[in-house]
Amino acid sequence: MNTPDTALAALLSSRIRDVPDYPKPGVLFKDIAPLLADAEAFAALTQALADRAKALGATKVVGLEARGFVLAAPAAFAAGLGFVPIRKKGKLPGEVFAQSYDLEYGSATLEVQCDAFAPGERVLVVDDVLATGGTIAASLDLVQRTGAELVGVVVLMELGFLDGRERLAAHLGSAPLETLITV
Repeated sequence: MNTPDTALAALLSSRIRDVPDYPKPGVLFKDIAPLLADAEAFAALTQALADRAKALGATKVVGLEARGFVLAAPAAFAAGLGFVPIRKKGKLPGEVFAQSYDLEYGSATLEVQCDAFAPGERVLVVDDVLATGGTIAASLDLVQRTGAELVGVVVLMELGFLDGRERLAAHLGSAPLETLITV
């Protein structure tokens, strides 16, 4: 995925459905449900994510609530690694690190359990979409607060017109940000 895999991108893109005016008028929603329902496409995506986790030397794969879970957990399994969820506030038991961030209208908070990583563990963050970057930026801050080392971020789809990549630059350090499809 360091260089775009055009065959993989074409396969994945062909299984993503555009839903106009969802969740509100004027929005074109990118629905990944058809991709997940297609065994060939889902397997190819899972293997690509697992391969990146191994190539980057990750010891854990993080998935962001909620669709990031669906991508990160099978990739972690395929790579022989552990999976760690980053969830919305109040969804995890025990002691947690919390990180608030701004949304278009208001704010939100993400959490990760304090004992999710051993110090120095190498973490790959996986999510379905990079839009404005707020959710991923907050998750990267959480990973760093745990003492883990960020080795990279991989997203299925980047909405390039929203400039989320620029917002993440300060949170990535030297870790790469990779996307399979750019819209």
